[in-house]
Amino acid sequence: MASKENQSQGQPVNLSSLPIPQLTSIKNQLTQELQHLTNSFSQLRAAQSKFRDCINSIKNGIEKEEKKEGASILVPLTPSLYVPGKLASTETVLVDIGTGFFLEKTPPAARQFYTSKVDELGKNLKDIEKIVQGKQGNLNVVEDVLRQKMISESTTSSQDAKGGGRNG
Repeated sequence: MASKENQSQGQPVNLSSLPIPQLTSIKNQLTQELQHLTNSFSQLRAAQSKFRDCINSIKNGIEKEEKKEGASILVPLTPSLYVPGKLASTETVLVDIGTGFFLEKTPPAARQFYTSKVDELGKNLKDIEKIVQGKQGNLNVVEDVLRQKMISESTTSSQDAKGGGRNG
């Protein structure tokens, strides 16, 4: 346990000095962390895509054709499902700011809001990508040391078995 505490405090640990079960435990922990980070990356990428869809809906739905109130439009419920509707206002749109709260904004202000969200998520995605690369590098090192230890242990035990057979 002391080595895990050392790791969490950022102190370097000589991996080759650790026993195989502890290396396996570290490998499993790194694998779980990578899976979690990869899932988070995918979710952020999906959120970024939804915000881009919102920007496109504003551009194509209101601003592009300068539609008038009462005009027939297709309202996107999902990226692939649209329902017919009537445009109530071209002056303002409802912007989902999260957790069920909506704000009325002008179309340009709504686009700016969503653009800032896309940019913010882009920065977060770059940060997570760097972390994933670092964790992947750590996992590769741990796997290499674990592999070397297992090979070393298997050759040592096979030599002991051969040596024991000669003496008996």
